Amino acid sequence: MTDSYTEDDFTFYCDLLAAKDKRLKQVITDYGYPPFWHRPPGYESLVRIILEQQVSLASAFACFWKLKKKVGNITPKKVLSLSDNDLKECGFSRQKIEYVRNLALAIAEKKLSLPGLLTKKSDEIREELITIKGIGHWTIDVYLLNCLHKLDIFPVGDLVLIKSLKNTGLIGKKDSKKDILKKAERYKPYRSILSILLWHKYINENGIDSSLLD
Repeated sequence: MTDSYTEDDFTFYCDLLAAKDKRLKQVITDYGYPPFWHRPPGYESLVRIILEQQVSLASAFACFWKLKKKVGNITPKKVLSLSDNDLKECGFSRQKIEYVRNLALAIAEKKLSLPGLLTKKSDEIREELITIKGIGHWTIDVYLLNCLHKLDIFPVGDLVLIKSLKNTGLIGKKDSKKDILKKAERYKPYRSILSILLWHKYINENGIDSSLLD
């Protein structure tokens, strides 16, 4: 069995979960199928995900776009050539300057090969990325899901996902992280699709621009 989904089989998996849970079927009834959100695997997308840590998608995109206008394609070499002030002018915090540089150095020093991750399993990818300061489990989950399209990723640290799970009645208002993970096991090995459906619901309910996930 494949551990990834594609644009061709994406709606099949959505229908599979909809058949399993009427609350997920209602998401599709109300809002249609989610877009096939995709970001190209690589350093640029990881920089964007780092920028999205603990801020709104719109705020992160504004910083990302300023950096794009400054350097064009975002590469480790270009980021390492920029000063702190250059990155601050793009809206980077001190912490995020450190994080994108840590990642750039790991790639430049050949301690990490992002192309080499493409053929690896989710757990192997996580083991490599988690060693880099500034790359936590949420960042890895989003990369695995939106860039590599791994099929069974459940970003339990994502606040929007947790809000949507509660609002849909899939978890209780006071459930612990352990409770949430246990309840999510019902949707294995398709938890990425569960996450996407719930993001889709939240985005539509709150008038958020869904293209910010591309």
